[in-house]
Amino acid sequence: MTMLHLAEKTEQDHRMLWEAYPAWAQFSWLYLLSAVTALRGVLLFRFGVDGWEMWIVGAGLLIACAVTLRRWAHYELTGDELTVRNGYTGREIQSIPLHDVSDITVQQGIVAEYFGIGTLVIRSRTTDRLLFLRGVVDPEATRLRIQASAWRSHRTAANSHPAPT
Repeated sequence: MTMLHLAEKTEQDHRMLWEAYPAWAQFSWLYLLSAVTALRGVLLFRFGVDGWEMWIVGAGLLIACAVTLRRWAHYELTGDELTVRNGYTGREIQSIPLHDVSDITVQQGIVAEYFGIGTLVIRSRTTDRLLFLRGVVDPEATRLRIQASAWRSHRTAANSHPAPT
């Protein structure tokens, strides 16, 4: 292999194929809790009870938590690996090489199915590691995209290492 071919292959391997943050709907429980908190504050205000301000501030803090948590994880699929990074620092939290992906399943509860989101569970072929991608929009399409990339990566790895004769 020439150096140019190796450089092209490396560039293709690190090209971003898909990236996402968890969906806003992943934190619907925080929105509901915030709405209940705000409603309590509004009712306390309406009936002239002291302390309503703290309930409204609490509702705002819950919304701020949802916004912060959504950016906590950033999912990246490149030509050679699937990575979960911290959305604020860019540091890698967990990754799995695509040639090591053995199985991908979708987990969805009733609420997640209603919102069209789900959790992808990616299993490693060589170890017992699991990688979770929570709050993924259209999880079935994303699963197929990752499976196709893993198949290509596995096929490329198999072709680059010919079997001994």
